[in-house]
Amino acid sequence: MASVAAGVVLVGGGFVAANAATTDNTQAAAHFAVDKKATGTAAVVSTANAFLNTLDSDQQAKTVLDFTQANATAWSNLPCGSSCRPGIQTGSLSDDQLAALQNVLKVALGSGKDTGYEHVIQTLKADDVLASAQGTSSASAAPTDATSAAPTATDVPTDVPTGTPPSGGPGGGGGGYGSGIYFLAFLGTPSTTGTWQLHFGGHHLAVNITYKNGKVAGASPFFTGVEPSSWTDDDGTTYSPMAKFRDGLLKLTGSLTTEQLAAAKLSESFGDVLLGPSEDGDFPTTKEGVKVSSLSAKQKKLVLAAIHPWVADVDDATARQLMKTYEHELNQTYVSYSGGTGLDTQGDYVRIDGPGVWIEFVCQDGVVYRDQIHYHTVYRDHTRDYGSEFSFS
Repeated sequence: MASVAAGVVLVGGGFVAANAATTDNTQAAAHFAVDKKATGTAAVVSTANAFLNTLDSDQQAKTVLDFTQANATAWSNLPCGSSCRPGIQTGSLSDDQLAALQNVLKVALGSGKDTGYEHVIQTLKADDVLASAQGTSSASAAPTDATSAAPTATDVPTDVPTGTPPSGGPGGGGGGYGSGIYFLAFLGTPSTTGTWQLHFGGHHLAVNITYKNGKVAGASPFFTGVEPSSWTDDDGTTYSPMAKFRDGLLKLTGSLTTEQLAAAKLSESFGDVLLGPSEDGDFPTTKEGVKVSSLSAKQKKLVLAAIHPWVADVDDATARQLMKTYEHELNQTYVSYSGGTGLDTQGDYVRIDGPGVWIEFVCQDGVVYRDQIHYHTVYRDHTRDYGSEFSFS
């Protein structure tokens, strides 16, 4: 017996049949047990197995990959499709397969109000709005921000979407935008005993959750952004995926006194987050800004409240544990900003930097919606990125 992609097993020269009999030269998917009574990480593994059970062997080989540094760090904020991300594309999946993929995200990120799953779905909806708007005259000019440049023709995936997009929207596809151009990979075999990573993302989104021996060892890096920052659907529903992220920071910086603002002001200017894709481990050696130990009790609570939206984009139990850690480290944490504190102008930037937590929020001029600001943010952890599996020194 020999294995190919992790979790896909060859027996006697052929795949073990699971969901369908092998006919002609088509190989059936390998079988994965599903435990419907599972909770916690076991539930994530169960839904991962259920998703894998919907895939044929070729699709499984695209989805279950080695947990290597190269695969784990292959994420981006750009609409660059599969050229910068591993995994299987949402636009290549059937409706049943997409439903199974969504169940994985619901269990891993939480399915209630203000959870990671809700945020992810709204981020995908925003990308569908971009895809629809891209053909307008306002989108025709070349982007001025090199970090958000439009993709080249070779960056745009050629797969034709076959299922209903996970956002419920049109799915996009032209120009690299749309909820059909997101990718899911399991790096390592989903398990309650081993080490593996749930890796999901696309334009303006990178979810990296590392599991080790049945627990979450790291919920970062987590990149999230949005353009447009808010919009109203045809049914009258208004979406603003980054509002809770922005508003927590506005309450925090709005509480700072003139003296505290002076201490928090950075000398540098920022056009994007400092620790975005391909910047793993490049934390500044010196912390800058106003030290949280010098803030009032009320302001300290505002710091924790500002941190929470990023940390909440993982399961509730893990989020609670991370927040306890960051609260314990709060007095050694710093708050800083550059540009203005209104978070409504190109270059407005806020950072929270502690022994563990690292959060950045920056405003950029819109790429498609040129008359609006769009947001880039990243959450990292000095010691827990990728479950502490890799060294970047």
